[in-house]
Amino acid sequence: MYRTSSINTHMKTLRLIPSLSSSSSSSSSASSSSSSPFTPFRTFLTRSSIVPPFFSFPKTLVPRRTSIFVPRNHNFVTDCSFLVVRCVSSVSSAHTLEWNEPVSCSEVGDRNNDGVSEEDTRASIPVRAYFFSTSVDLRSLVEQNRPNFIPPTSRMTNYVVFKFGNPNPDPNVLGASLSQSDCCYMVVFQYGSIVLFNVRDHEIDGYLKIVEKHASGLLPEMRKDEYEVIEKPTLNTWMQGGLDYIMLQYLNTDGIRTIGSVLGQSIALDYYVRQVDGMVAEFTDINRGMEKTGTFTMERKKLFQLVGKANSNLADVILKLGLFERSDIAWKDAKYAQIWEYLRDEFELTQRFASLDFKLKFVEHNIRFLQEILQNRKSDFLEWLIIILIGAEILISIYDIAHKSAITSL
Repeated sequence: MYRTSSINTHMKTLRLIPSLSSSSSSSSSASSSSSSPFTPFRTFLTRSSIVPPFFSFPKTLVPRRTSIFVPRNHNFVTDCSFLVVRCVSSVSSAHTLEWNEPVSCSEVGDRNNDGVSEEDTRASIPVRAYFFSTSVDLRSLVEQNRPNFIPPTSRMTNYVVFKFGNPNPDPNVLGASLSQSDCCYMVVFQYGSIVLFNVRDHEIDGYLKIVEKHASGLLPEMRKDEYEVIEKPTLNTWMQGGLDYIMLQYLNTDGIRTIGSVLGQSIALDYYVRQVDGMVAEFTDINRGMEKTGTFTMERKKLFQLVGKANSNLADVILKLGLFERSDIAWKDAKYAQIWEYLRDEFELTQRFASLDFKLKFVEHNIRFLQEILQNRKSDFLEWLIIILIGAEILISIYDIAHKSAITSL
């Protein structure tokens, strides 16, 4: 009789839920003595007369042909809760339940809020940045590693990108995963920074030695920084930042260039900041010595060396690092501009340069002060030299007068 019910019948059934709940609760004691085979369903509706907040009825109900057995002597209005239970859906669920899909309480609310399974999340890509020299000959480096060289896609000429290994997919194709391949990338900058993508720990030294052959101005201590890129194709937005990582829908060569440029600048800026910190510490010691003794013993040559070091550090940060030059890839594509701006804020490049500039101004102020002292010392020396010469001339004149008078007296 109810094998092919219409949608209007189901909507009427839904409207009867409050009345059914109250009638079921009032007649629960009477129904408990009966031996009807559908008693469990009436009991379920009675105990669930208040619909939990995570249940809701779908906006569109799609009726399907469903075979439902109903006894002749059984009241359909009382037992229509069986149909109502089948059309319950979860707000957090991404799909709509159909009439012939059973719903259990364990299925409701167990899904993730974003609808993303753990299988969609791909492995992370380790990123390591190194700084162990002040200059790299990119031309000779490219000539000896021509098969692994990736041609540039922008006008930036202060870095090169190399690809090693056998990648499974093409990293420029949407949805290709670098983390699931044996491919690794190396970004080398002219000012001495090296950024490695997806390189295993035991292979790092080999890649660094490739660049070391073409590097000059090797540092006694190598600087190192680590970061992480996570590929998540089902991410709702293009990118999402986190603590020491960035999550992207996919990572290709443009993303590698953008991320590598910021990390290369960051690790190089850290070196120059430490250099300036050393000069600040040196001038601090000089000032404390002057506070105790009232004088200082720095040579003029040493002061000029500090002047040259401060000026060269500032020039390297502005010119070599290109700290204020926006990436060409970021100019062309807003997605990579978002990555570029986020990473600059994450690594605080602007704030760190402002701190560096403030320290250099402190060094410049001390240099100017010490130069004035040294200049005054030189002026005092010349003045005393002139006084001595004048005194010597006076003595010579007196001796000459005395000598002439002695001759005339004879």
